[in-house]
Amino acid sequence: MTLNELKTGKAAVITEVGGEGALRCRLLDMGLIPGTKVLIRKVAPMGDPIELFLRGYELTIRLEDAEKITIIPDRTEDKK
Repeated sequence: MTLNELKTGKAAVITEVGGEGALRCRLLDMGLIPGTKVLIRKVAPMGDPIELFLRGYELTIRLEDAEKITIIPDRTEDKK
């Protein structure tokens, strides 16, 4: 599953960051690294971009970039 498929209000854990060269480095520099928990906060009216909450801050990224981030749904939310 990739980050662009996650629904608003749901959390997941990043397992892999794809992309090539500068794009991959930029995603990693923004804190999108494997093992990080991310929450989809908002989606723009036309569906792009999306607002994430991770590591105590908000980050907005394009769906095109979110497609390159592999995730697994956060199962700890289901136990609450």
